[in-house]
Parts: sequence; C-alpha cells; structure tokens
Amino acid sequence: MSTTLPLFWHLSSANKKERLDASVKLISALEHFQSKFVPKESAETSEDEEDGGKDPKSDGLDALNAQDVSYSIRRLIRGLASPRESSRLGFAVALTELLSRIDTVTCSQIVKIVLESSKTQGSMTGQEERDMLFARLFGLTAVIQSGLLLRDTTLPSSSTVASDLDSYKEVLAQLLALGEKKSWLRESVWWSIGLAVDALIASNVSWKEEAVDATVSAIYSEVKAWTPEKVALTLKLQAAYPSRDWKKLLAPTFKNPDLLSTGNLATLARILKESDADEDQETDVPKSGSWKPQVHFVWDMLLDQVLPQAENGRASKGSFPEFFRIVVDESLFASTSSPERKYWGFQVFQKALPRVSADDMPMLFTKNFMRSWINHLSNSDRYLHKAARQVVTDIQNVVKSNPRIGFSLILQLTGVNGSRQFDKLTKTKTVESVLTSMDSEGIQSYIDYLLKQVDDESSPETTDIQALNTRRAWVIEQLAALIRNGAIPKDDAWIQTILDWLVVHGLFIPTKKAEKSPILALRSVPTPAFSEELRKNSRERLLGCLAELTAQTTLVKDGDKAAKLAAVASDGRFWVSRVLSTIEQLQKDTKHVRPLSEVDEDEAELLQKAHQLLARLKDVPEENRETAKGVELLLSSTLVHHYCAEEDDADTETLESCVDGASRLFPAESKKSKKSRKSMGEDKGKEKELPAPIDVLVDAVIGFLEKGTAYMRAVANQVFSLLSGAVQESTIDLILTQLERRDPEELMADEDEDVEMDDEEEQEDEEAEDDESSSSSSSDDEDEEEDEEVNEEADLELRRKIEEALRVNGIAAATGESDDESEEELMDDDQMLAIDEQLAAAFRARAGEKGRRKDVDAQREATHFKNRVLDLVDVFVKKQPTSPLILRVIFPLVELIVGSGPDEKQLADKATGILRNRIGKSKDVPTSVSKEDVAKTLEELHILARKASTGDILSTLNQCSIYLTRVLLHHDAQEPVQKAYRESLVDFVARKASRLNPPFINDFIKRYPQAAWNIRDDLVKAPSKALNGFRQAQAFQFVSTLVNQLQALGDRKNEILAFMPELRQAILDTLSNACTGESSLTPAHAKEILKLALLSVRQTKRFTSSADEASSIWEPSKWSDLSSKLASSDRFKASVGLQAMCKQLIQLLQESNTAGTKASGKQKAAKRKADEVAAEDEGTAASGKKAKHKKARKEKSG
Repeated sequence: MSTTLPLFWHLSSANKKERLDASVKLISALEHFQSKFVPKESAETSEDEEDGGKDPKSDGLDALNAQDVSYSIRRLIRGLASPRESSRLGFAVALTELLSRIDTVTCSQIVKIVLESSKTQGSMTGQEERDMLFARLFGLTAVIQSGLLLRDTTLPSSSTVASDLDSYKEVLAQLLALGEKKSWLRESVWWSIGLAVDALIASNVSWKEEAVDATVSAIYSEVKAWTPEKVALTLKLQAAYPSRDWKKLLAPTFKNPDLLSTGNLATLARILKESDADEDQETDVPKSGSWKPQVHFVWDMLLDQVLPQAENGRASKGSFPEFFRIVVDESLFASTSSPERKYWGFQVFQKALPRVSADDMPMLFTKNFMRSWINHLSNSDRYLHKAARQVVTDIQNVVKSNPRIGFSLILQLTGVNGSRQFDKLTKTKTVESVLTSMDSEGIQSYIDYLLKQVDDESSPETTDIQALNTRRAWVIEQLAALIRNGAIPKDDAWIQTILDWLVVHGLFIPTKKAEKSPILALRSVPTPAFSEELRKNSRERLLGCLAELTAQTTLVKDGDKAAKLAAVASDGRFWVSRVLSTIEQLQKDTKHVRPLSEVDEDEAELLQKAHQLLARLKDVPEENRETAKGVELLLSSTLVHHYCAEEDDADTETLESCVDGASRLFPAESKKSKKSRKSMGEDKGKEKELPAPIDVLVDAVIGFLEKGTAYMRAVANQVFSLLSGAVQESTIDLILTQLERRDPEELMADEDEDVEMDDEEEQEDEEAEDDESSSSSSSDDEDEEEDEEVNEEADLELRRKIEEALRVNGIAAATGESDDESEEELMDDDQMLAIDEQLAAAFRARAGEKGRRKDVDAQREATHFKNRVLDLVDVFVKKQPTSPLILRVIFPLVELIVGSGPDEKQLADKATGILRNRIGKSKDVPTSVSKEDVAKTLEELHILARKASTGDILSTLNQCSIYLTRVLLHHDAQEPVQKAYRESLVDFVARKASRLNPPFINDFIKRYPQAAWNIRDDLVKAPSKALNGFRQAQAFQFVSTLVNQLQALGDRKNEILAFMPELRQAILDTLSNACTGESSLTPAHAKEILKLALLSVRQTKRFTSSADEASSIWEPSKWSDLSSKLASSDRFKASVGLQAMCKQLIQLLQESNTAGTKASGKQKAAKRKADEVAAEDEGTAASGKKAKHKKARKEKSG
C-alpha cells in the first residue's frame, strides 16, 4: 500500500487533468497487484481493518482481492462522502473504473459497503447529511456505470454470479427512496435510474424480463405522482417496450398512451412546468429548493422525439408546432408564468433553435415568446435581460453557420408576432447582424419580401392610409439600411434593384404595369399612389445610398489585373452613372411612367448638353482618363442632385458651371471654321479672362462642401481625388482662400445680401403669379404665423423695455382707455428727446442679441466648412506627394493652426495631422520647385517658431521645417537652410523670450549632419552669446549632437581636425569663466560640457595619425590648469568628479595610439582600440564615483 497511498491525495485535486492522471496511475497499480495475487483458502485478518473493531470478513473482499485492491475499494467508497475540494468526483471516477476492471467482486458486496458507508444519523449536521446522501448516490451510480449491476459472469473459482435480480431491485429501491428523501436530489437520482434502465435494455441477463417488470411496477404502481423525471423514464421504456399496456399504466393522468399526442400536451405542460397536474395555475414563487436554473434533462429527450436530428434517421413523433405552442409558449411563457419558468423557456428555445429547419422557423417565434423576449431585451433592468441577450447571440451564431436560414429569421423578427422596428424597440442590432451573415440570395429574397409589403392587399393596413404610409416608410428605410450597412456582402444585382426602385418612386409616378421590364419597380403599380412625403423620402434615401456607395471601394477586375476603386460597381461604372442611366431610360418610357415635374426649354437644353458631354468623356485619351473620370462623376452627381432637388432648392448655376468647365477642359473636336483671324483672336482674349476650367470644376466641388449634405461631401472628396492630378496653382489658391479667417460680420453681410436677393425674387414671383398661388400664399401666412409665435417671447421682452422707458419719463403706456388728445398734450419736445435715447438703446440691445446669435451660428458653419475643405487638402497631399504645389499649402495651414481659437480646436487638429502625418512623414519630395519660394517659406516658418505659443505648435513647425529642409537639400540649395537655422540658433541662445526648444535644432543636426556641419562655427560660437549657463549648456548639447555624427560626414578629416581646436578653446573659455564667476554655469552643466570634451577627444584620436597630433590639438597642459581652477573655485571645488574628468581627458591624450596610426587604412584596429579606451575611461569614472561616495559617507559620519 505504500505505493498507492500517495495517489489518493491527488484524486481530490481541483484540476481535472491531475485527477484523471491520478486515477490512471492508481488503477494501473491495482491491476498489477491483482494480477500477482493468489487467493488463499482461509482469509487472514487485514491489518488496515483492525481499527474500529469491525469484522474484516463481513464484506468478503479479502477472499479474492489483493490487500491493496480491497483497501482501495473501501477507501474510494468512504471518500465519496468527503467534502474536500473535488474528492467526490475524483473518487467516483476511480471507483467506477476499478469496478469495471476487476471481476472479483459482486454487486451485492459493493452495494452493501456503499449503504453501510453512507448511513445518516440524527446527530449529523445538515452539511454532513448532504455529504452522506451524495455519497450514496455517487456510489450506486458507480455500480451502474461500471456495468457491475448487470454483470452475469461468475467469480473466479466460484459459482457465485456477480449480479442478480435481487441486487438490481435493491439498487432501484434505494435510488427511489433517495429521490423521495430530498426534492433537490430527485432529478439526479432519476437520471441514475435512467442509466440503469438503459443498461437493462442493452443487456442480455437471464432475469431481464423480471427486472423490466420490477422496474415498471416500481415506477408506475408504487410511485403515483408524475414528475418530469417520470416522463423521461416513460419515453425510454415506451421506445424499448412499445407492446406493453401503456394506456393502463399512464391512466388516469394521460388519456392517450402516446405522451406527445395533442390531447396529452396540456397535462404534459403542467408536469414540465413542475406544478401539480391537477392545478390549473401555479404560484409565482416555486417551492423551496425545487427550482434550478438549468433546464431539466427531459427536454432534450422530448426535443429528440419531436425534432429528431438528421443523422439519427428517426421520424418525428407528434406535432412540433402544437408541442411548442402548448408546452412552451402557453405554459412557460404564459403571462402568469414566473420569471424562473420564462428563464427555462428561453433555454428550451435555445435548444430547439439549431434543430429547426427554415420551413419550421415560424413555429419557434410564437406570440408569447416574442412578447417576453422583446420586453426583456428592451430594458437592461429587466430580470431576464441577460438571458434574452443570450438568445440573440445564439440566433446570430445559427445564422453564421447556416446563412440560408437568415431570411426566415428576419421574417419572424419583423413579422406578425415581432415588430418592424425590432432593432429600435429592443435597442439591439439583431436584424442588422442577421443580414450581415446572409448570402446574396438571402438578401435578394429579403428585398423581394420588402417590395411585396409596399402594396400587400392581404394586410389589414391596406384600408388604413396612415398605417399603409407608415409601412411603406419602413420599407424605404429597410432598403436604404441594406446599402448603408457596410458589413452586408454587396452584390450589384440587388443594389441596382434598390436604386431603381428609389428612382421610380422618388422621381416618377408609375401609371401602368410593365411585366417584362428589367426595372423591378415597374412590374407593379402601388395603389393608392405614393404620397408626396414618401416620394420625398425616397429621393432623400436615394441620395443617401449614393453617398454610401460613393464612399465604398470595390474590387474591379480588368483582365489579369485587379484594383480597388471607389464609387464604382464591379464592372467599373460609377453608381451615380448607373442611376442616371435609369433616369434616362424612364424619361423615354412615357407609356408606363410620367415624371413628377416638367422641365422648361432652357433647362432641357442644359440637361441635353450635360448628357452629350458625358458621352464625349468616354472617348478621352488614356493619359487624361483619370481626370475625365472625375469630371464624369462630378457631372453625373450634379445631374442626379438636380433631379432630386426640391423646387425651392433647384439651382441650375452649379450645373451650368460644371458643363462650362468640363467643355473647356475637354473641348469637342470641331471642323475648321471660316472665322477670320481677328475673331479668333477675340475668342482667345475672352478665354484668357475666364478662370481655368479646372478652377471652375473645383469651385463647384467647394460649392458641394458648402451645402454640407452627406451626398455632397462624399461626391466632392471622390471627385477631387480624381481631379487632383490636373490642379494648378490657381486651384490650390482657390482652395486655400476658403481657409482664410473672415470676420463673422462679413459672413452675415453676405448672407443678408443673399436673403435680400431671395426676397426680391420671391416678391417678383408673387406679383407674377398672384392669381395662381392663393393656396400657397395662405400656407405662407401660416408659416409667418408660426414665426411670429416663435419670436413672440422676444417681442414681449422688447415691449417691456419700451414701456419701461416711457414710464421712466412719466408717460404711461398706451391703452384702449386713454385718448389721443391727452397723450398729445403730455408729449412735448423735451420729453421726446428724453425718451429717444432710451428707446434707441432698447432697440440696439435687441438687434445686438440677434447679431450675436447669428455671429455664433455663422462662425460654427464656417468652421465646419473649413473642416471639409481640409479634407480636399488631405486628399491632394495623399494623391500627389511629388507635386510642387504641396509647398504652397504648408504656410497657410500653419497660419490656420496658429490663428485658430479655442472653438476651432478640431480644425487645428486636422490641419496639424495633415502637416505632421501627410507632409512631415512623406517619403517623396516635389520634383521641381522654386527655390526662392521654398526658402521664403522656410524663413517664415522659423520666424513663427521663435514666437510659437505652445509646444505642440512648435513641434508641428519643426516637422514642417525638416520637410522643407529636405526639399531644399534635394535640389542642392543649402544656403537658405543654413541661414534659417543660423538665425534660429542665435535667437535661441541670445533672446530671453525665444520660444524655440533644443529639439528644433537637434532634429536638424541628426537628420542632416552634412548641412549642419556647414554651420559648425556658429554652433561653437553660440555658447559665448548665451544669456545664461543653462542656454550655454544647451548650446554645447547641439555641438555634442554634431560630434556624434562625424562618422556620417565622410572624408572630411582636415576640416574635422581644424574644427577641434576651436571647440577646445570654446569649452576652456566657458569653464574658465564659470570658475571666475562670470557665468552662471552649474556643476551639472559643467559635467555635461566635460563629457563633450571627452567625446571630442575620442573622435579626434580616430582621425589623427599619432598621439602627438591629438595632444597638440587638445593641449593637455591647459586641461591641467582647468583642473586646478575647478579645484580652487568656490562653486566647483566640491564637485570632485569634474576634476576627475579633466584628469581622465589628460590620461586619454597621453596614452599611446599605436593601434590607430593608420586609421584610414585599418578601421578594425582603430575600432578595437577605441573600445579599449572607452572601457578604461569607464573604469576611471567608476573609481572616481566610488571615491566621491566614500567622501560623502565620511562627511555624513563626521
């Protein structure tokens, strides 16, 4: 037993793998012991059973089993009552496996030990009693699962059978008694009984029929009450023994021997609801301990009967629709059901969902279920909200695994028992997520279903106009949502169907069916006709869909090549062009549709020109193809918007300008005319006066941005992206002009002028059509009355101020009781003058309030507009990174950032992003630039940087400066760069109010050391011009950065060696002046400067051919003098590290440099020597630091 005892401990582990491993090892060891065991004629007393005074022969295990085996059986059975961790699970698994492996025990032996080990006593606590009951259940279940209960073999060298009928009856009786003892054990106990019945059905024991009779008698004669467990066992027995008299056995509770017959379903529902079968209703509060959150195992068996799995090949029993309606919907989801029962109902639904086919899907979404589900989904405070959300997740998973079922699901969610606004009502995206999982065929089926809802004669809403319009509005919204949802897989066919439908019902009136028309919307004529509100809604949704499609990218294949293009279908045509083709086709089909509004001759001529121009653009040469596509998109979009615009918003000027710009950008090839040279010259002169064609087109794009609709913005960005390759300087200037800061008063003045012009036009129209517009004038009067109501409160406030002014001057406000003569007598000249100022002040205050409100609105609109214009700039920089025109946008964007107020933060952030991410990080540079203009821009940027208000702005200016530097250096223009940074360097060190920071100079030196080398003299002289010690140290930091970059300079040995004496002298002068108190240099700053000196010495030795040459450059004697000065200086004498660094520098110069005599020819040797020198330097510094620490400790102790 010494080998098996340690294994028992791990059977209680909380880790499943560890428990199983321990079980395997234990069973293997026990099998090994049993195989070597030889039974004895007389069993000896086991040592392990002597405690407690029990008779070892009472259970008879030792007769045929090895000592370890019999001990393990007893211990495993006793361990079933242990409450420690997972011991009950581990011991039960090991016991079951052991009993299945050995054939030297009988069922009666094991059952007897189990019953003896799990006796309950009155002195036990509740927990101890529960442990004993579970031990009995697990022990009897182990007997069943191990096969010992129905084992018909005899024991070795004996005629005793392992199991018999009495043992079976004993186990069955004990389990039934255990189930009656505690209600919370009943389900588990009957599940074990079910295991025994399954084993009995599959066995071939000689006493099988007697065992079946005993089982039937015990279940139906001795146990009268019906429970879900009894229903589950009945289903098993009926399937195995259909010939028994089930009608007699099930009576009187069930009228029909078939449990799933319609007549039995009501009784079955009450049993499964776990209420008494005789009760009509149940109480909301379940009996104590009788409810569990897990649904009963009988539901799986019932669903296997009514919805068998396809792989089982079994026919269904009963009617699933009736079963689900009566047993689930009208029982668990009844209005009187408790939340606990509804929770079960949701679980049953989740179990049934994956089993149901698309045809049977409506049977699941029953009335009561949908009501409960929607109610609990709609509010997170609902008791079953999480359960309802889990149902949503399961539905989504089912659709993902089987997309074809999605359409049936959507019909139920939006159908009779659901709601058309299901997602809105439940605050979820259930319908939307189902749509995203469907395939193109399912989406097309859903669209067909929606279109049938437009004019569904079978619907009761057909007679109710308001309900019909509501349903049609919902259909329009659903169609638009299909295109709007980017997660839904797109297909040209159903997208075109939706667009065509919106065009037909938004711009035309169907008059006659066209059964064979390719346009699906013409195959039916809605009755009654669409209202004007619905037509307007269709037009708006059409533009919204086009906005979404214009922004989306599609993979277009052209032979072997494939490219992602925006705003096009899979065939490469613009969606806007497809819609325009549909409109043209419908305009010609006067037999089946008629347009909503007629066009006059001038407008018709303009539209014809636009269509002719579009046709001509298709023949543009390949080199101008992208620009032509941009013009095509612009013209097509403008035409579609013109068709969809309301009469009040109809504006042909934009269309005219687009046609004009496009026709001049791509002129038609005309035959030679007989015009004189004089007339030709006049035409050319006129053309020179006109703006460039591309400017006209971009101006139209900017006009789109001003209107601010999603359609206009999407079109504008895509059009400009295509036109970006043709822009000129004037075009960029036109865009940048929109970013200029304007006074709100100017904006309001422009708006007032527009309003006055509109008023004049309206007045003329009213005078011209006075007789024909009586109804419209009455509606205008109503609008005016509404405006008056809105302003009534403000007018009352103004009236109060006027009355107050009159009262102050002794004049009462006019009333109906006062007469004019008395007032006239009181109103003399002095009084009139006295109240004049007060009345004027009152009117000025009112006007000022309106003006301020208008100013705020105008400023907000201007900011939004500038945001959209910045999108154009972003597009241009992204599409044309090598264009020299990029340089023209830098400074205006910088001015925009610097001049933006707190209410324009978003605008400034967007401009900053363009400068930093698009321009600053660009890997390309413009191909040809004006060096003078770039130099001027760089100079202006540096001037702004010296006065930058924040660090963020300075960082942006720094990146712009680096970019311009790269451009100038790329075009061999170093002088402007050196000049700009030279002046900024002086400003940084010498001017107190300078806003520059060290990274502004350091980044330039790191990025472009070759250019920075040319201002080395200025860098060395900068410390002498510094305001204070802090600026001196920072100036030396710039030099340190440059010295670190010497290796990147190439072959400049002579210049470097000539530079080092200047640097040495600058360092010595600075530190000497600090010792005498002439500068405010701190010890920390001095240390950084000496580090620079050490670095410079090392760099010098790499470029010199002998140690003497390096010594002659750095003159060790002067550093000895400096060390003495530092030691005698009051400021630096305590900083012994500075003196140590001076000595280290002298030592570095005195060392032999034989390894580096030929630095240019032997780079590897020089590198190795430099590493050795650096290691020695570090050791010296460490020793100095250690000495400093010792001194500090000594001073502290003293």
